[in-house]
Amino acid sequence: MSARLFCLTSALALSAGTAAMAEINFNRIASFATPRNMAPGEDHSRATSAEIIDATGDGMTLVYTDSPLGVIGVVDITDPANPQPKGNIAMGGEPTAVSIIGNTAFVAVDTSASFTDPSGVLRAIDLATGEELASCDLGGQPDSTAKSPDGSFLAIAIENQRDEDAGDGRLGQMPAGFVILMDVTDGRPDCDSMIRADVTGLAEIFPEDPEPEFVDINALGQTVVTLQENNHIVVLERDGTVASHFSAGTVDLEGIDATDERAALIFTESQPGRLREPDAVKWIDDDHFAIANEGDMDGGARGWTIFHKDGTEIYESGPSFEHAVVQAGHYPDKRSDAKGVEPEGMTFAAFGDTPYVFLLAERASIVGVYDVTDPAAPVLRQLLPSGISPEGVVAIPSRNLLATANEADLGENGGARAHVMIYEYQEAPAAYPTLTSAGADDLIGWGAMSGMVAADDGMIYAVNDSFYGYQPRIFRIDPSFQPARIVEAIDITRAGSPAQKLDLEGITLDGEGGFYAASEGRSDRLIPHAIYRIDGSGEITEEIPFPAQLLASETRFGAEGITKVGDTLWVAIQREWSDDPKNHVKLLSYNLTSKEWGAVHYPIEAAETGWVGLSEITAHGDYLYLIERDNQIGDAARLKQITRVALADLQPAPLGGTLPVVAKEVVRDLIPDLQAFNGYVVDKVEGLAITQDGQVFVSTDNDGVDDSSGETFFWAVSLES
Repeated sequence: MSARLFCLTSALALSAGTAAMAEINFNRIASFATPRNMAPGEDHSRATSAEIIDATGDGMTLVYTDSPLGVIGVVDITDPANPQPKGNIAMGGEPTAVSIIGNTAFVAVDTSASFTDPSGVLRAIDLATGEELASCDLGGQPDSTAKSPDGSFLAIAIENQRDEDAGDGRLGQMPAGFVILMDVTDGRPDCDSMIRADVTGLAEIFPEDPEPEFVDINALGQTVVTLQENNHIVVLERDGTVASHFSAGTVDLEGIDATDERAALIFTESQPGRLREPDAVKWIDDDHFAIANEGDMDGGARGWTIFHKDGTEIYESGPSFEHAVVQAGHYPDKRSDAKGVEPEGMTFAAFGDTPYVFLLAERASIVGVYDVTDPAAPVLRQLLPSGISPEGVVAIPSRNLLATANEADLGENGGARAHVMIYEYQEAPAAYPTLTSAGADDLIGWGAMSGMVAADDGMIYAVNDSFYGYQPRIFRIDPSFQPARIVEAIDITRAGSPAQKLDLEGITLDGEGGFYAASEGRSDRLIPHAIYRIDGSGEITEEIPFPAQLLASETRFGAEGITKVGDTLWVAIQREWSDDPKNHVKLLSYNLTSKEWGAVHYPIEAAETGWVGLSEITAHGDYLYLIERDNQIGDAARLKQITRVALADLQPAPLGGTLPVVAKEVVRDLIPDLQAFNGYVVDKVEGLAITQDGQVFVSTDNDGVDDSSGETFFWAVSLES
């Protein structure tokens, strides 16, 4: 099943129904892991990053800053669907930004000895040879850079950032920052032309310490500057004089989740008078610019704003962007009490006749694509999946391409590496999201999807896992929409209150309008290994604990799926327990009539790295179908597959004795499916549902957008016989 994103008719939600899709969309076509640029013999386990990114004039090469390695990374995108490494170039410090004019990369490099002794240089690098053409002493710690549309000069924000661990960590820390304007001649910076623009004394918040954050230049040669912690914006003329300046203002936020300790998605709170504290800024035309309201010291308005350069507010998104992110399953609940999705990076470009703003949500790891044909009424057209923590973005309209730089590198903990993601503007349906709650009567937050089951009417029911410990839910999904649509969220309760101490990893129908759900269990957290019966309203009506004889050999890797065959419930145990032979896991049986437990052994593949286990089980026809996977991610992933076991071969033996070993058959390798989404191969394939007419749906778990890109994939597959 190809997945399509509904065109957004407002910034709040996707359009309802099965309305016609836009003919042209941005779709991800490739991803590039930054360790690929490391040389043979280097320690590829070292942390890397892709932060700020730009492209050469011909659009054939991408360059990103990698501050952990102190380099810029170069990527050949002659074939954008198959990016190739061109290596790293050492910068002799921490690169903070890059702007490319022609084939010369102008790189701002932080060489500061300390917060109180800031320093930096601008290096001009010939990308054909990797040689340094020139360098200029910047006299302070640089943050962002921008090139004028005609390539004649650069603007550099010299932040001289604060030490958040000094005193109260607030502003008022000297030396003050400033903005540099510098000519570019024949591909080289003219250091002698440097203008040092003073932006002190303008903001109401610590005017002596402006900390310029982000700069951009319009076709008139005017530079717009954000003073993030000062919540202020300055427009400079080419000679460095101030053309205008004004407060970035505040936003009254309603319908947000401002508390994270509940481990629940509840969008009923408000934050009046929230400071915008913008990070990125981009001109839309010579009179209007957009800001990404990330927040920092005291604010964070969770959205974005368009201003006229005279300070007139033209558009404010409020919580609408965040609400769209919620519907796509990318809301980072652990950031609720901070700045929510944290819009940070941004760019602007026209593709064909349509002007677009591309807004990066750092914590939600997603890109909002806005049509700004009318700057007073932008329209959210798409949400694009990104890597973890998108920081920089570059548009290449001449080649119908867009690229993001995603800074988080979780390789130390076996997670995803930092990536560059590449998208193409193409005549095709939008491929993402594949699952959404847009179109529901209420705003439904969701994530960490686990087990699934198909109902007789073709609907799919799914449960979330323990990430949302205070909000266990059953989600009703209509797969006939593209993307599949969550149409209802049923809260799971005990005596009318949200049920706790659950880690639901599987769900099946009870045949009477309700469900059985399997909880994985964690004895060290007092979460029982158990089966729960839940009625159609979500109320738990029965708990069936695992027997003591079974729990004597438990590990924390328990139930990962449940299905019903006649009067018997079958439960898949994820990994070996202490009484299991190596590379064998239990399929538990529980007879609802006799109340007897039994089991068989299922042979799992040996793991090359990490572990292999089961993630799901569902009955259809004459078979039990299972998901067997490793816990590896990206290029390290080796095993994600659907297998089946014949029902006729299931002869459970009593617990405690020798268990029969069932024969399995592999019916689909899921790694090619996951690769087809053109990101990195995700870890957790956790849901499997088969309808009465044999349609097979698979889904992944996004870990509640915690150390995850937030991407959830829900797709249809055919099973090989």
